[in-house]
Amino acid sequence: MTEATMLEAAVPDPQLLEGAKAAFKQAYAPYSKFRVGAALRTPSGRVFFGANVENASYGLARCAEQSAVQAMNTAGEREFTDIVVYSEASPPASPCGACRQVLFEFSPQARVVCVNQHGEVVSGLVRDFLPHGFRLEHRDDGHEIGTE
Repeated sequence: MTEATMLEAAVPDPQLLEGAKAAFKQAYAPYSKFRVGAALRTPSGRVFFGANVENASYGLARCAEQSAVQAMNTAGEREFTDIVVYSEASPPASPCGACRQVLFEFSPQARVVCVNQHGEVVSGLVRDFLPHGFRLEHRDDGHEIGTE
């Protein structure tokens, strides 16, 4: 992940950082006690938030990043430019594999900034976090083809 961490000086957007912290406080993590909050911004300037939501059936849990993307989609947006992920892990928790694929589906070029309460930062582009990510492209004839 050296490419990701060596990108530009990683300073989280203040509005997104505050939103991610607020979402973090709303996380539902009674099993792992590992709370995460996320906030993303779309090209139109709208901001969407997400918190992780665990479930007694572990496979049904939702990560903060997925929750934020779902909120964005529910509101009719389909792409984002930046996402901040906030946790109390050191180093800061980065998106899991499933979240990396979800983020790649919508915005492989978006900026990801992972931060914790100590100000430690890991950042990069979605594509840096998931090299060779997979997307299906829609063709006019209704067929889909896989792309990177």
